[in-house]
Amino acid sequence: MLQYLEERFAGQRAKLRVVSAMLRIGVRVDGEGRLYCDSIELAPAKMGRAMGVDRRVVIETAREIADDPKLFAVFSSLFPISNVSRAAKHFGHDVIEIDADPNTVGLTAKVASVLARHKVGIRQIITDDPDLYPEPKMMVVVEGRLPRKAVEELRSLDVQAISFR
Repeated sequence: MLQYLEERFAGQRAKLRVVSAMLRIGVRVDGEGRLYCDSIELAPAKMGRAMGVDRRVVIETAREIADDPKLFAVFSSLFPISNVSRAAKHFGHDVIEIDADPNTVGLTAKVASVLARHKVGIRQIITDDPDLYPEPKMMVVVEGRLPRKAVEELRSLDVQAISFR
């Protein structure tokens, strides 16, 4: 999809920035080119300000998406999700942040296995799409606090970096 976006909006950096942000955030487009976060309609002027572009660029981009069957199929189906990793400590939960090669197969399974062995529940796992994020991460929010032995075992995994908070 990212390659299609880059081709479709070639030479239109502002529109490419808008459409990429919409994809990352989960902004939905309806048939008339209106923008939504779940069922909340978003103001193009405020989106433009946040993205550093004129509101007309946001409006034109949304209309182009609505008129392109391939883009509309994707953008009419997007849905935002809540990432609680930054707020987890306020709920009494720990977070594991992992930087790894995005082509690594089975990393989520390995992390889940370690946590299961230590009887640690998983509240949320969010992994960044490497096509949308230049430095993708996997965030694992766990139920309560991580036992020291689980931390040691997780540190032994073959990943670029792992941190706990």
